[in-house]
Amino acid sequence: MSTDTTSGTATAAASGASATERFHSDKSPFAAVANTPPARVDKLARRVLQAVHDTIREEKVSYDEYNALKAWLIQVGEDGEWPLFLDVWVEHVVEEVATDHREGSKGTIEGPYYVPNAPERGAKGTIPMRDGESGTPMVWSGQVTSTSGDPLGGAVVELWHADDEGFYSQFAPGIPEWNLRGTFTTDAEGRFEITTIRPAPYQIPTDGSCGRLIAAAGWHAWRPAHLHVKVSAPGHELLTAQLYFPGDEHNDDDIASAVKPELLLAPVDQPDGSVTVDYSFVLDPARS
Repeated sequence: MSTDTTSGTATAAASGASATERFHSDKSPFAAVANTPPARVDKLARRVLQAVHDTIREEKVSYDEYNALKAWLIQVGEDGEWPLFLDVWVEHVVEEVATDHREGSKGTIEGPYYVPNAPERGAKGTIPMRDGESGTPMVWSGQVTSTSGDPLGGAVVELWHADDEGFYSQFAPGIPEWNLRGTFTTDAEGRFEITTIRPAPYQIPTDGSCGRLIAAAGWHAWRPAHLHVKVSAPGHELLTAQLYFPGDEHNDDDIASAVKPELLLAPVDQPDGSVTVDYSFVLDPARS
């Protein structure tokens, strides 16, 4: 979620522009598939087009509907919302296919709001946040191990999440650059302890093309409250996940279809009003 720097209100244009710019700066998608054989490109392109053709034939799509789709696709690009559209409605299937071989912890989508190189906070530390940061204080303890059971000292846990109003730093004005974004490195036993706040649920921006699709289809735009993490260690596969809170009304109908039972936390209320959670990760060895 992001806000317009001029009005201070959440807008799809601001969010889309930020997400698109971040994608171009952080990812090198064309380099990663530069050597993809033409036969593979041909096969995938034909499969996608065939699925579109089949839908048109089976649903007897009219010219009016086709032109509405064409106009909408053009507007998605003009709004800069392709990262949002793809991450919300497509990425969860790519993640499912890409990780179906894993024996360790379950993962889920990255989403459009990851930023690399967040400040290092050690094995036990507090994520960067504003003085008096709104939200329920939370302490999260855990351990990173390999599927062999061995602890992974020096593993890296990158954490980022929305604030108590559903906004992400670097995608909303008026929030410090690294607010609620931190990097934590496990101790010799693979353990870590992170102090942060419990994030809020939020709606994805709805005033742009994605919002028009949501309204036209009669869907909702809500994502349940979640923590984003990337967990890495030498010789092991990178794990990207989101961790969720029980009882959230949108755990069962997340607009991004990213919630999995294995990713639910079990918060414990403390006498001082804070909560504690214990959640650990098991990483798969890198595939040869």
